[in-house]
Amino acid sequence: MKRQEHTIRGGNAVEVRGLVKHFGDTKAVDGVDLEVPEGTVLGVLGPNGAGKTTLVRCLSTLLVPDAGTAMVAGYDVVKQPRQLRRTIGLTGQYASVDEKLSGWENLYMIGRLLDLSRKDARRRADEMLERFSLTEAAKRAARTYSGGMRRRLDLAASMIGHPAVLYLDEPTTGLDPRTRNEVWDEVRRMVADGSTVLLTTQYMEEAEQLAHDLTVIDRGKVIAEGRVNELKAKVGGRTLQIRPSDPQELHRMVGAIAQAGLDGVGSATADTTEGLVNVPIISDEQLTAVIGLLGERGFTIAGIDTHLPSLDEVFLAITGQKTSVLEDEATTIDAVEEVAA
Repeated sequence: MKRQEHTIRGGNAVEVRGLVKHFGDTKAVDGVDLEVPEGTVLGVLGPNGAGKTTLVRCLSTLLVPDAGTAMVAGYDVVKQPRQLRRTIGLTGQYASVDEKLSGWENLYMIGRLLDLSRKDARRRADEMLERFSLTEAAKRAARTYSGGMRRRLDLAASMIGHPAVLYLDEPTTGLDPRTRNEVWDEVRRMVADGSTVLLTTQYMEEAEQLAHDLTVIDRGKVIAEGRVNELKAKVGGRTLQIRPSDPQELHRMVGAIAQAGLDGVGSATADTTEGLVNVPIISDEQLTAVIGLLGERGFTIAGIDTHLPSLDEVFLAITGQKTSVLEDEATTIDAVEEVAA
């Protein structure tokens, strides 16, 4: 069974221009621009309360934006919400299933609502239950499921119709590592089949595993975007790690680099625990200059490597604050959203 037909013919599956959403005096989304090419994963990162969930709710027609435009799968989110809802899938931060129905009945119902034939809906329900390790609980009422099982069922429901665009709002929160890997595998499978995914997450590993590009949002604004390595390079450049053949040469190496005063090369430091000399660099030319200098000074090198900052370090450097700083703001926005819904 193929994924749903939709109106994209290459290009961007999601195009957002100047999107704005207010809750009273709080501007949860403040002029956001996004482009997500078809068949890719965009990771949306940001502190708690940054506006990620509000953005997803606007793009999935659950909230009406106050300004700006958004086209998803070829449909205008404000002018064509009915058509759009048939081409998207959504998993929110909290599992939403019909507790009176069994796991299988939940998935079969969603399949039929998406106009799958009875045969295809049955097949797809069985397939998704197996992929998310729910087959043994298929006939049990969802109210008997654990929190993790409900989460997996909700994820399966969002994917059952092969949506053209899938929104995953912190999809693996609370899942064990094995189930998280199952979710990642299913996302990769859908993207390989042509679906487009907008992923919000607090897990840096998840972003690195799945996202082709990243967008960082803070206080409703896009403050950085690009590929993972591009953002890492922007924040802290690279660290050249040199392992001398003789560990006793660590401090002599550091002194030689400091005395040379190479253009743009940061201060070298010795890591005696790891037996490494660490040198901040920005360009390949600087790397070549450092290695050439050490060769000219007669040092013997056992190995070299370069290290980029972790995505966690990038996140903190870009936002300038830890994720817990905006928890109060997040609580306020969530409360207002619930009233608005």
